Amino acid sequence: MIFIDPKTDFAFKKIFGSEQSHAILISFLNGVLYEGQDTIQDLEILNPYLAPKIRGVKNTYLDIKAQLNTGEMVIIEMQVLNVEGFEKRILYNAAKAYSTQLNIGQDYPLLNPVIALTITDFVMFPDLDTITSRFILKEKDYLVDYPVYDLELVFVELPKFQQPLENLQTLTDKWIFFLQHARDLRTVPTTMGNIPEIQQAFEIANQANLSAEELEELEHQMIFIQDQRGAITKATRQGIQQGIQQGIQQGIQQGIQQGIQATQIEIARRLFGTLADDAIAQITGLSLPEIQTLRQQEDPNPGESVS
Repeated sequence: MIFIDPKTDFAFKKIFGSEQSHAILISFLNGVLYEGQDTIQDLEILNPYLAPKIRGVKNTYLDIKAQLNTGEMVIIEMQVLNVEGFEKRILYNAAKAYSTQLNIGQDYPLLNPVIALTITDFVMFPDLDTITSRFILKEKDYLVDYPVYDLELVFVELPKFQQPLENLQTLTDKWIFFLQHARDLRTVPTTMGNIPEIQQAFEIANQANLSAEELEELEHQMIFIQDQRGAITKATRQGIQQGIQQGIQQGIQQGIQQGIQATQIEIARRLFGTLADDAIAQITGLSLPEIQTLRQQEDPNPGESVS
């Protein structure tokens, strides 16, 4: 079997956001958000994916929105490229999902909490060792939680997960491994297939089950992602080369200046026994304080200066 890459927006939303993905999404969210506990009992996918009229080539991310049985809303993104403004967009989307719950005339107590879950295919927080990080509102100095625990940003950084297949133990590990390595597998591993929801996710991800139109959409998105990665790599390389060239030019200029200054100092030293400081300054181009400092270094205990 050949499995499509769950990290592409087409595949991610087809696997986790389709009408048949109800049980899959519950298991995935319980694994990623609640360490495998059966915290989420039920949910409603608010924007179920309909294949494949999205033409999402202009984007490298997507939203899946789900309303939990507890009333909480979860918005889920899979982000493959670290683009400029990404951090602000995450915060904006979460705040927007929170604020647009109310219609005109409705009261604030009707607002439900929002969890923004973002899975990144790059390291976003290099100073944090944890794979999953959670951000909430706290008082700046005393780190006291804001009284209303209604907005939470959760990030899962896939590159930080290094567990091999044989070491997978938890539901969390298995779902993260699925996102990372499904496209590299040719069969469903026994340790993962014994979870019905993961088995179902593999079945949806089986390339043989896609229509020709879906395969074309997937190919478009893969090409787009590769092009964007290539553009980022090229821009980075050009920036490095430009920096090297600027460094070389600055080094040359600095070296020339240092050579000139060394010549001026040497001439001044040779003239110390014959000319006064102001005359040496005029000849060498050094300032009078520089000449006086240099003379002091040459002869810490000067006698009569040259007149």
